[in-house]
Order: sequence, then C-alpha cells, then structure tokens
Amino acid sequence: MTVASKLSETLAAAKAEGRAALIGYLPAGFPSVEGGIKAVRALIDGGCDIVEVGLPHSDPVLDGPTIQTADDIALRGGVKIKDVLRTVREVAAATDAPVLVMTYWNPVDRYGTARFAADLAAAGGAGCILPDLPVEESEEWRKAAGEHGLDTVFVVAPSSKDPRLAEVTAAGTGFVYAAAVMGVTGSRAEVGTLAEDLVARTRATTDLPVCVGLGVSTADQAAQVAGFADGVIVGSAFVQRILDAAGDEEAALAAVRTLAGELAEGVRRR
Repeated sequence: MTVASKLSETLAAAKAEGRAALIGYLPAGFPSVEGGIKAVRALIDGGCDIVEVGLPHSDPVLDGPTIQTADDIALRGGVKIKDVLRTVREVAAATDAPVLVMTYWNPVDRYGTARFAADLAAAGGAGCILPDLPVEESEEWRKAAGEHGLDTVFVVAPSSKDPRLAEVTAAGTGFVYAAAVMGVTGSRAEVGTLAEDLVARTRATTDLPVCVGLGVSTADQAAQVAGFADGVIVGSAFVQRILDAAGDEEAALAAVRTLAGELAEGVRRR
C-alpha cells in the first residue's frame, strides 16, 4: 500500500472541504534570507495551504519581470542553495504545510541530483517543481526523489498536446502544475478560457490534482480558478506586495499575510 505524501494529504483535505487549495510562492533570499523566511511563514499564517520556495536563477526564462526582479535582488544579496534549504528547513519546522522547492534544473544538476534530494528531504521539504526538466530526462531525479519520499511536480501548458499531457502526468506525483497562460508568469487582469480547457484535458489523463498558476492576484480571480482547479497557485502578486513595501519589512509581511487571507477567502467561496 502506498503511503500518501504530506502534499497529497493536504490537497485531499482541501478537496474534502469542497474547495481548492491555496499555494503561495516566494523566492528564497527575497528581500533577504531572513526576510524571505519570515515572508514564507506569513503566507502560511495568512491562509496558504502549501508553499513553494523558489531557487533564484540568473536566467529565469519562464518568469515574468516581477519574479525576475525578486530573483535579482536575492542573487545580488548572495543567496546560495544552502540558503534555499535553510528557508525550507525553518519554514517546515514551524508549520504542517508542505514546503516545495521550485527550481530550474541546472542548479540541481550542478549541486548533484542525489545530494539535492537527500538535503531537501533532510530539510523537511515535500518535493520539487521542475518546470524545465523534460520528463524523458527525469529518471535519475525521480529515482532519487522517490528514495527520499519527495514528490516531483511537472508543468504542463496550453500548448501541450493530449499525448504529451499523458506522458507528463504519468511521470509526476503530488499534483500537476498547469501553467495556464502562454508565455511568462505574472499577474493578469482577467482569467481566460485557456486555463479551464487545460485543466479538463489534463484531468482526462490522470487522477492527480491539477493546480493552476495563472497570474491570480485577487480574491475574485482565486474564486474563479478554484471553480475548476484543485489548487490556485499565486506568486507574482505576493512578490509585488513585498516590492511595494520598499524595504519596510513589517509592512511587507503584513501585506503578504493580508493578501493570503483574501485569496484564502476566495478559494473557499462556493
């Protein structure tokens, strides 16, 4: 009998409540390592069920300008993989919420696949989201992750054809990340039809929950996405609140906590 992971249990608990899960993202080291740890905790305090800790990258090709700005601040502050793992460790120790790392593949490859999986698990991490790792090249990672009880979340997009969706969902665990707009990440003014179509096509290939990253920034948008997805993923809007605080840490923490509360209310609307 397969033991359900913490991530799977959290998503199942939200479903049992008749709602989507709220998943919040912030990069480690932003606006500083200490400040980033506090900010991720604030997401959970505000109402996020699951959090993603980003591993800042010098060339975040899939991220929009808001997250690129945050990554740049973190990198200029000297953030390293050890700081990402420290962020995971301190957040995981303070909460029952699953803590994932979202990262491009190159830093993991350079660090060492088995080493990264072992260190992430030791830090209390629940798994990894790997947006640029092709499923065909993922066997080494998935083996290492499985040995340490880590989930591996892959990303699908509106451009993914149905046979490709089946390949990706068969390889992943935890949930499927539906990046439901074409192009880079970032807040959007409205929710389009691509997201709902992608969720329906993805669900036809898997029993895994399908969580949507769409650029959601308001409770109304969260409620709309929660109407057809198993989880609502929010990143850029949280990053923007910290940027808007212009270095005032208490204001930044209050802002992300408040936004998380608003979005948590949104995903709970019937």
